[in-house]
Amino acid sequence: MFGKILLAVDGSEHALHATRKAADLARCMKATELRIVVAYDPIPLYLGEPNMQVVITNRKGEAEEILNYAVEEVGEVPCEIHTEIIEGDPASAIIEVAKVRESDVIVIGSRGLGRLAGLLLGSTSQKVVSHAPCPVLIVR
Repeated sequence: MFGKILLAVDGSEHALHATRKAADLARCMKATELRIVVAYDPIPLYLGEPNMQVVITNRKGEAEEILNYAVEEVGEVPCEIHTEIIEGDPASAIIEVAKVRESDVIVIGSRGLGRLAGLLLGSTSQKVVSHAPCPVLIVR
């Protein structure tokens, strides 16, 4: 039923819970693929060089740490694990990956490390639920 699972993480406590649930789901459903995605907001162009390169390096480093931690938390699963780091609006990036990779389900935490704007515009998980091409499991 859920052969291709997409797990979206951001390093938050809810994302950690979502990671554990996605791993359990992969084991129960005998999934063929677990794809872990970290998406971060675009870096403003006005920073200029060399500031731009410093910020890019820092964001990629943080994203890699989050991915490594998520892979470690997933543990042993009966499927392939793929990872992706994407720069862009997190909700849009998650939805696009789900479409392109033909995911069967998206697993995401109910609250992340989003900015204050999330309170005004709606959280990433709400946007994903509204526009996802597949079922979404929101984990608290």
